[in-house]
Amino acid sequence: DPWRLLALPGVRPEQADGFARALLGAGCGPDDGRRTAALVGWVLERAALQGHTALDADVVRTALAERAVGDPDAAVRDAVEEGVALVFQEGDEPSADDAGAADGETDEAGDADVVREPVQVLLGLDRYALAEESLADGLARLVNACEKAADWAEAAASAPSPSAAELIRTTAAAGLVAHSGGEAARAEPAALITAARGLGLRALGATHSEDGRRRLAAATGDPDTAVTLSGLLSGAQGPGRDEDGALALDLLVVLDAPQLDVEGAAVLVEALADGARLVLSGDPGVLGSAGAGRVFADVLASHACPQVVSRTPDPGPIGELVSGIGIGELNQVDAPGKEVVIVPVRDAGEAVHRTVQLVADSVPRAFSIPSGETQVITVGHGGAAGTRALNEALKQRLNPGPGRFGGFDPGDRVVHVPAPGRAVPGVVLSADAEGLRLDCGGVPVVVPQERVESSVRHGWALSAHQAAGMRWPAAVVVLPGDAAQGLSRPWVYTAFGRGERHLSVVHGVDQALPRAVAQVPAQERTTRLRPLLEALPTPDAAS
Repeated sequence: DPWRLLALPGVRPEQADGFARALLGAGCGPDDGRRTAALVGWVLERAALQGHTALDADVVRTALAERAVGDPDAAVRDAVEEGVALVFQEGDEPSADDAGAADGETDEAGDADVVREPVQVLLGLDRYALAEESLADGLARLVNACEKAADWAEAAASAPSPSAAELIRTTAAAGLVAHSGGEAARAEPAALITAARGLGLRALGATHSEDGRRRLAAATGDPDTAVTLSGLLSGAQGPGRDEDGALALDLLVVLDAPQLDVEGAAVLVEALADGARLVLSGDPGVLGSAGAGRVFADVLASHACPQVVSRTPDPGPIGELVSGIGIGELNQVDAPGKEVVIVPVRDAGEAVHRTVQLVADSVPRAFSIPSGETQVITVGHGGAAGTRALNEALKQRLNPGPGRFGGFDPGDRVVHVPAPGRAVPGVVLSADAEGLRLDCGGVPVVVPQERVESSVRHGWALSAHQAAGMRWPAAVVVLPGDAAQGLSRPWVYTAFGRGERHLSVVHGVDQALPRAVAQVPAQERTTRLRPLLEALPTPDAAS
């Protein structure tokens, strides 16, 4: 089966077709069952890279037709029969009458004018279908299994803010809670963790990044209260497992919840014991997970649990700017201390030049923020002002060297990607026979030599997706003219919110920026988690 090549990363259909023609000759055709089945899997895998856990069957058929498949309907049926894809129906189950009407038959008694909502037919890969179903069942288990009569009134009364008190009271009465808010609202989960530990509960907070873990530990005043999600699941951080294999926790608060993909969330929820409480906390306005799914958004939309919306605003000019972006408004804010600066540029070359100038000279001089604490964020990796071009220019200015360790020198800022969707900033220390040695936020990491090329990149400049869940004292957001097509409200919201004290915007997209904020919402992801949660028997869930 030459089309099995499509299962390999980076292989495109035309490449697999070329290999098939060389191997099979005249016996190779566009409607070969092996080809059409492989194409269905390839289309669904490509969709997963964009966040979808399933696709409308019509979308799959259209994609097949574009690849010269003569009978897309038959190709989809064959792929389902062979187990390449699973089929799901969202909505009311069709009746025999519905099926007849679909074939052109109508009821002679005059029911032809009755309009029924069509049933959406979805196709999905089994790995994501199993993950969503497991996650939905696990969340329902948490909703129904915990003690609902816990008395945390005294802890709530001593909370540092009304929103923190509401979160504490809500968590006391529920096994699953969704908490949403901006950067300042992260103090509320911290207060909840502190209150729960004061009541003798095993409470812990898990974050998407090491930077988030440090910020949470600073907010609680106890480094033992904060872990990264990857560290918790691997056993490298946290309390470990009990005798039944579950995490030894009574309360887990997951910050940066929008970064949870469906497979990671399913593994996490399965690891929680009956009776444990789970709080999903995050900012709904930021970019979604790198992996497939939209777990936090689906939980919010399904109303499967109580929801606490923070009333704590993000402070300062940057907070005011980002809050406006969240509702589709790009407002000019008063920044007497130059907390927000717009730097207009004419082209990509000038954008790179001004970015280097800001990081190396202007920001350190004006705000006493070292260049190592300023993060550059841009739309993509390619292009004349993408991460590659910016990193090359920034290295030449800030840490020039021959790149003697696989293209890297001691002191280089890098980003390590140990797994898809996880970007870990670090600094190169040295290299030896074992590999490239990094300091990733105080955590020593050794990247084996054979993995350096594929998992380490220079990190003075990152994409907004890579920067999600992290913050720096200063951020420089680079928007060259060719970036306009990549802008959306969540992208701008995420990128502009990465700076704590200062934000510079290298602006070359003219009206595309306010237009993206006002008119380009988040790209919709097709998932099944929301209807699964809505269909589950959860009598104790709040509406």
